Amino acid sequence: MVIDRLTDGKRIAQILSSEITGDKKALQTLSVTDATPDIEPTADGALAYRATLDADTTDTAIHVADVFVQADRVRVEFRVVPDVAAAAGARANLRVRPKAVSPPRTIVFVEDGAQVKWCMPVFEAVVDAVSAEDVE
Repeated sequence: MVIDRLTDGKRIAQILSSEITGDKKALQTLSVTDATPDIEPTADGALAYRATLDADTTDTAIHVADVFVQADRVRVEFRVVPDVAAAAGARANLRVRPKAVSPPRTIVFVEDGAQVKWCMPVFEAVVDAVSAEDVE
């Protein structure tokens, strides 16, 4: 039985980026943009990259989320459909909280390497909701 947990925020962010870019099905239209490969974690969270929905599926590229690196975790701030992100994050048993800004955002915390997989359905739900809104 493996007891060790991956709690290095920088490594968690790298794995999350790989999952996003490697998904050729549900997230094939989502890209990692504005990446800072040599990012160093900070207490408040350093912006590692953004997740952007490609313009191929919408009229313009949509900035879906910002990914911030802290020493022991990643903070994903969903910038669109915050209610969808919050519900999907809660279903995935991730720690979720609203961010009181205008427009509102939802923060999802990814606190170890295993939770990266748990976070993927959150991205899928957000992409599906944004794509459905754009079609209507």
